Amino acid sequence: MAKRIVILGAGESGAGAAVLAQKQGFDTFVSDMSAIKDKYKAMLNERGIAWEEGKHTEELILNADEVIKSPGIPNEAPMIQKLIAQGTPIISEIEFAGRYTDAKMICITGSNGKTTTTSLIYHIFKKAGLNVGLAGNIGQSLAYQVAECNYDYYVIELSSFQLDNMYKFRANIAVLMNITPDHLDRYQHDMQNYVDAKFRILQNQTCDDAFIFWNDDPIIQKELHKYGIHGNYYPFAENRNEQSAAYLEDKQVHFTQPIAFNMEQEELDEYLSTLNVTKALCIALLSSALIGDKDAVIFVLATFEASLFAIEINFEYFSVL
Repeated sequence: MAKRIVILGAGESGAGAAVLAQKQGFDTFVSDMSAIKDKYKAMLNERGIAWEEGKHTEELILNADEVIKSPGIPNEAPMIQKLIAQGTPIISEIEFAGRYTDAKMICITGSNGKTTTTSLIYHIFKKAGLNVGLAGNIGQSLAYQVAECNYDYYVIELSSFQLDNMYKFRANIAVLMNITPDHLDRYQHDMQNYVDAKFRILQNQTCDDAFIFWNDDPIIQKELHKYGIHGNYYPFAENRNEQSAAYLEDKQVHFTQPIAFNMEQEELDEYLSTLNVTKALCIALLSSALIGDKDAVIFVLATFEASLFAIEINFEYFSVL
């Protein structure tokens, strides 16, 4: 008998997870307490995937071998509590999708600047001619792309909610932009719980992986020593220091590793109006440099256009319980 997978929430994340689960041969069922959008109903119906909306039928959910839940559903939700009480494994769509691809994962999290940075990294990879998908909080769901596409790289924006239910997923390149108080109602109003969630992006990294972080962030600086860093780390700072892999100085952006080159900040400012976006671009370039193609990185710098921000991105709100 096929293993039963139940997906709670039928937005972009849930519908994509259902497509992948069915493709992998699982007995798949989707349940959403809200109304399901027509396009997701069509996606499920085309593949003969069973679903319900406006309710959660316990006998169809509590018999699951594993549950994939929307990141918008809090652990305090009654159905989640029942699943936890009976010991049913609950994972995220990202965790599930990661099991079925060997693609390299470039993952970005932080309280602010995630979307800009994720979009920039994707743009640079795309311009460099790499076979890359955009996923997470932007673009199509990772699970759907793993099921229907065959990318070599995925650039993924991750929220703390997604990281909460990720256990064995491995980020080959992990980017931590910053940490400021946010969504504390989901973390018992305890900042440490939120910080721990953000640092989950490092779990399962190996010595072959990379961790890029904003070295000027006071919370990251304070908390960094608590988490085992197994990958190579590349701090980025506004001002030069001995540890920084990239920094701003004398109106130049300097990269010391993994490839060394400088760029006049004015060349960036021609296109970028804020320091925050400049930071995002530098982190994006540092991430891209780790793929080992200096010429591609410099080519993208030379051809970088403000029209980048017109990239078509499909923003979807995840269904909530």
